[in-house]
Amino acid sequence: MQVARPAPPPVIVVMGVSGCGKSWVGEQLAKQLGVRFIEGDQLHPAENIAKMAQGIALTDADRAPWLKRIATEIGQALEDSEGAVFSCSCLKKSYRETLRAASGNRLAFVFLEGSRDVLLARMTTRQGHFMPASLLDNQLQVLEVPTGETGVVTVSIDNPLDTIVFNARNGLDTLETQGAEHGE
Repeated sequence: MQVARPAPPPVIVVMGVSGCGKSWVGEQLAKQLGVRFIEGDQLHPAENIAKMAQGIALTDADRAPWLKRIATEIGQALEDSEGAVFSCSCLKKSYRETLRAASGNRLAFVFLEGSRDVLLARMTTRQGHFMPASLLDNQLQVLEVPTGETGVVTVSIDNPLDTIVFNARNGLDTLETQGAEHGE
């Protein structure tokens, strides 16, 4: 008789361009799952935050140390078997691959997708964030939509916040069920 082992706590990255709601959705998912939330913006080097605050778009070279730091945190969460939810834009497939590699492919993404109009409206009404709305178009140009990538749940942000979290959680539950069915 084989005894079922409890599933390890999840490690999830809530991703998308600025203004999509990564932090709020990530906090709510972490609360529901009983794991910690790690705000990716707080892991940026000070130089990156200063650049963005001045309306200067980040380059791949600027993002590299930030992604390395997030990858290290993901690896630590898995090593400690504590799980976590991260917010991270992960605009390019190569960034997502970096984080997947750090997790040994034990990572799920929630991609928050929305129209430019909705994103711009959110960015122009939020207060206290360093990212100006002027960088939205650059982020949308850099974004490589994760369509067809394994372990990604896409959720429309054109809904009330509670519905967005509900849809994200349902999508994650479906990913987990599919993984169990395939022996993962």
